[in-house]
Amino acid sequence: MIEKFLNIFRIPDLRRRVLFTLAILAVYRLGSHIPTPGVNGHQLELMFNQQSGSALGLMDLFGGGNLRRMTVFALGIMPYITASIIFQLLTVVYEPLARIQKEGELGRRKITQWTRYMTVLLGALQSIGIATILTKQGLVLHPGIGFSLMTVLTLTTGTAFIMWLGEQITDRGIGNGMSLLIFAGIVAGLPRGVGELIQKIQTDAWGSLTFLVVLILLAAMAAVVAFIVFVERSERRIPIQSARRIVGRRMMGGQSSHLPLKVNAGGVMPVIFASSILSAPMLFAQSEFVQNSRFLQPIVQALQPGYPWYEIIDILGIIFFAYFYISIVMKPDDIADNFRKSGSFIPGIRPGKRTSDFINDILTRLTLVGALYLCAITLVPTFMISGIRFDKLWLIGRVFESLPNWTTHGMGVNFYFGGTSLLIVVGVAMDTVNQIESQLIMRHYDGFSPRSGRIRGRKTW
Repeated sequence: MIEKFLNIFRIPDLRRRVLFTLAILAVYRLGSHIPTPGVNGHQLELMFNQQSGSALGLMDLFGGGNLRRMTVFALGIMPYITASIIFQLLTVVYEPLARIQKEGELGRRKITQWTRYMTVLLGALQSIGIATILTKQGLVLHPGIGFSLMTVLTLTTGTAFIMWLGEQITDRGIGNGMSLLIFAGIVAGLPRGVGELIQKIQTDAWGSLTFLVVLILLAAMAAVVAFIVFVERSERRIPIQSARRIVGRRMMGGQSSHLPLKVNAGGVMPVIFASSILSAPMLFAQSEFVQNSRFLQPIVQALQPGYPWYEIIDILGIIFFAYFYISIVMKPDDIADNFRKSGSFIPGIRPGKRTSDFINDILTRLTLVGALYLCAITLVPTFMISGIRFDKLWLIGRVFESLPNWTTHGMGVNFYFGGTSLLIVVGVAMDTVNQIESQLIMRHYDGFSPRSGRIRGRKTW
């Protein structure tokens, strides 16, 4: 395995890409320690410790602790993700934008440029909300219009800079830049989560069985990681047969291959999209207007992480974005048309519309399985770690009050050990390793997996 890692640095282009990615991530982590001027950091830390399991805790998870420390990168990558979701939805429902997307590289550049403008606009709006909340909560050293303008300028610039860093990784580095930035933020907070677990063992936070509970928790986490790897590598292979044809005096074609369809083609993106949609409005839930509103306050309370309605909307969002993502990435009509042009076909299925319908049916069933898998990975650890407040359900909540306290309030473990964070970390790590492995195999080096093998060139005699 050490030899395979050393192969990365023996290829000049791959070595430059890996080192460039690491350098960009180092710049991102450096900016995560530059505080926003005028904020009382100590009082802000106390507030986040009190609300670690709330929506603020979830937003702080994706931001890598930047929101907790109110650094220049406090907004993180969420404004860019929200802007991307908006434009991807518009390309489906707004025909002029769909035509621009079909223009090829030029159309994609236009949409990317508009996404950047939308990111800056959303970042400015969220910065105004953060400045207002900090002032209302008494967390500002010198409140006033000067602090508000400085906060909006600082946080919006930080968001634009993070967006630029992610694009640089995607273009000149290795892996998906935005996903790697979220990955780096979560991994950076893992030592703090491990430290809190050690502190619970030292203080017997869960009684005499604390050590046993921690071992069970770690074993469950390892099982979840193994399950994630198993499903992420699972695929449905559709057999493909190419038609035979005579070219000159030679018989061409007639070979058998397969079309691989992944069970979870969307990866972690449906989870990130659903979480960003649910977490963005929570910034304004801390405002005095919402807190004093008899109509909005119960709604905001019911949409906190760990509450039934939040989890239901999160599940529906994951399922929706799983189908939405696969509809953008995989187009059965285009696949069937490419089969027809190349003279290939699926045995037993007529070319054209029948082939498109056959692939669409398989994708529909696979996507449902993948979406349910994402929901289970997200929901089950949440139920084990932070609990689900079934006792807050209307009318039937009293039935759940007789359940053990840990089922409704959780075990008090840090958010970093939740299913969402594990899914993002494992998914992004696997995607990055696969890209590095493909680069190694393309250059006749052994990959990381035992089955990758070495690609041999044609022998010349």
